Amino acid sequence: MADDDKKDEQELSEDEKLAAEWESAMEESGDADDDSREDEWAAAMAEAGETGDGDDDADSRKRKDNVRTAPMEEFPEGTSFHQGDGPAPDLDVILDIPVTISMEVGNTQIPIRNLLQLNQGSVIELDRLAGEPLDVLVNGTLIAHGEVVMVNEKFGIRLTDVISPGERIKRLQK
Repeated sequence: MADDDKKDEQELSEDEKLAAEWESAMEESGDADDDSREDEWAAAMAEAGETGDGDDDADSRKRKDNVRTAPMEEFPEGTSFHQGDGPAPDLDVILDIPVTISMEVGNTQIPIRNLLQLNQGSVIELDRLAGEPLDVLVNGTLIAHGEVVMVNEKFGIRLTDVISPGERIKRLQK
């Protein structure tokens, strides 16, 4: 008989052994009694005033009567957000907020070990082909593609493709 017990223990997985240990510990502590747990739960719910059997006290009925649902208005896509005949929002408020425009030639990922070995004359291979348009980013968000030009001995960028607002929103959701 002892051989059968050992064989049964060997056949049980580690998870099953752990579950059996927990079950026996729960039985020993008396926590396995479902009726006592249900009684404790019912007492806690009654104390909180949430019996769930439909008998509400007068205070909770009064609170429920004072609650009104707010009407929610559905806006179709492309709708402007000013209401009725009122004036459109004043955009002058935001026109002076500075934004950062940057051009990205390309990028790559390298391990820190290689980064620390860089010195003057090192070449870093980027993920973009020569002649491909640059990315134009505003505060880190792609808004256009363009090509480098010289303007009064300074670099500039000629926009070749501007990303539509709808496409920008799609890119933000990814």
